[in-house]
Amino acid sequence: MSKARGMVRRDFMKAGAGVLSAGLAAAKGSETPYPSKWYPFTEHPESDTCWSLSVGPDGRIYASSCAEGVPGGVVKPVRYNEEKDKLDFLFNLAEKVDDPGNTGHATQCKIHYSFAPSMSDGVMYMATHLSGPPIDLPVYNPWYSWHDEKRLFRGAALLAFDTRKDQVLWWDTLIPKEGCRCLLHDEDRRLMYALSYPRDHFFIYDLKTRKRRDIGRIGSINGQTLFLDKSHRVWTTDDYGHLVRYTPETDRLEVSPLTLPHPIHETGWHSVFYDVAPSPDGECVYASTWCPNPYLMRIWPNEKPWPRVESLGPATQPRDLTMPVDMFLDHCGGLTFAGDGQLYYVASRWHDPVRNPMPPPRKSREGVVWRLDPKTLKREEVSRLEHPTGLAQYVSRGAVDHNGDLFFGHVGERPSGIFKVSMPANRKRKNAHLPIRMWG
Repeated sequence: MSKARGMVRRDFMKAGAGVLSAGLAAAKGSETPYPSKWYPFTEHPESDTCWSLSVGPDGRIYASSCAEGVPGGVVKPVRYNEEKDKLDFLFNLAEKVDDPGNTGHATQCKIHYSFAPSMSDGVMYMATHLSGPPIDLPVYNPWYSWHDEKRLFRGAALLAFDTRKDQVLWWDTLIPKEGCRCLLHDEDRRLMYALSYPRDHFFIYDLKTRKRRDIGRIGSINGQTLFLDKSHRVWTTDDYGHLVRYTPETDRLEVSPLTLPHPIHETGWHSVFYDVAPSPDGECVYASTWCPNPYLMRIWPNEKPWPRVESLGPATQPRDLTMPVDMFLDHCGGLTFAGDGQLYYVASRWHDPVRNPMPPPRKSREGVVWRLDPKTLKREEVSRLEHPTGLAQYVSRGAVDHNGDLFFGHVGERPSGIFKVSMPANRKRKNAHLPIRMWG
C-alpha cells in the first residue's frame, strides 16, 4: 500500500469512529425508536422531488411538490393537515405567477430551499428555481437558451402567501432569467437575500420598494443555504468551502481565509453548505456540507474577526475514501432543532458488504434520523425512514411543527413526498417550532 493511500485509509478510520460508535450505542439504546410515516404527493403524480420543506409562521408544515424531470412540469406547494392527517395541495404556483407549464419556456418547476416565513403578518414567502424543460423538449440548458426568448426561463418568481387567509397576495420576478437556489428573510429589515443559479450571484430584494440589487458573483458552485447572524450579516460559502459574509453596513462580500472542515484527501473544493440550523439561543449554527463524505460542524458567527468553526466529524458511515461514492448516496440533510433542545438530522446509510452489511428485508439504502446533544455532542440513532416501495436515503430539509413532531422532505421515486416522525410525548413542547428558522 502506498504511503498516500495509507494516510487516506487511516483518516477514514479515525473520522468514522465517532459515527460508528454512536450507531452501536443506539443499537443498544434505552429509548424506543420514533415511528415514521410516509406521505406521497399523490395529487401531483408527476412530482419527482421535494427540495423545500419548512414550518410556516402559523406553525404548520409546508413542502414543495416539484416536477423537474418532465416536460412542462410545475411546482405545487402543499401543507400538512394535522386534523385529517393528510396533505393539502394549495395551488399550482406556475399559474399563480402567469407562467403556466405549457408556454414553451423552461418551467416554474420547483421551490429549491426557498421558503421564508414572516412572523409579523403570517406570510410565507417562496421563490422558484429552474431545471424543468419546456413542454415540448426533453431537457433544458440555461446557458444554451439564455438569449432564446422562446425557451428561456423567465426568472425566479417570488410569491407571498397569506397563511391566515390562504390567499396569494402578490408575486414579482426576483431574479430575471435565473433560478433562486436558496432564500433568506431578514424580517427586521424587510429584506430578502438570494443566490442565483446558474451564475451564482448574491441578490438583495427590498420588500418595501420591490426592487432588487445584484451585489456580485460568488463562484461557480452554489451554496445550498444562506443564514443570518445577530448583527444582520448574511453568510454562505464559496466554491472551496470558505465562509462568505455580507455586511449591510459596508455593502460588501468578504471571504474567510480558512476552509470549512473536510476530509484530509479533499482540498475543500465543493465543500459548500448544504443545510444550516440555528441554535435556539442564536449564538451558533450547525451545518452540513454538500460534498463526498459530508461533515457536520458548529459555527459561532458572532465571534470576531471570523467565526470559530468546530468540526463534528463526518455525518455518514465509515467507508473507504479511496473509492468514489455518488453524492446522492453519501448525503446529510434535514437539520432542525426540536422541542427538547436537541439537534435532529438525517444521514444516509447504504449497504457495504465489508463495513455495513444490510441483510434483507432491509433495503440497500435508508435515511437514518440522528439526535445530537449540543452539550455533549453525543449522537444517537432514533429512527429509520421507511419508504413503502423505494429508497429513503436523500432528505433535503427538515422542520418541527407547532406540535413538536419532525418532518422531512424527500427526493426519490415518483411521486415524491414527505416523512413525519412522531416525537415521544416527553420530548415535545408547545410551539416547538419557535424560534423559527428564517431561511430555506
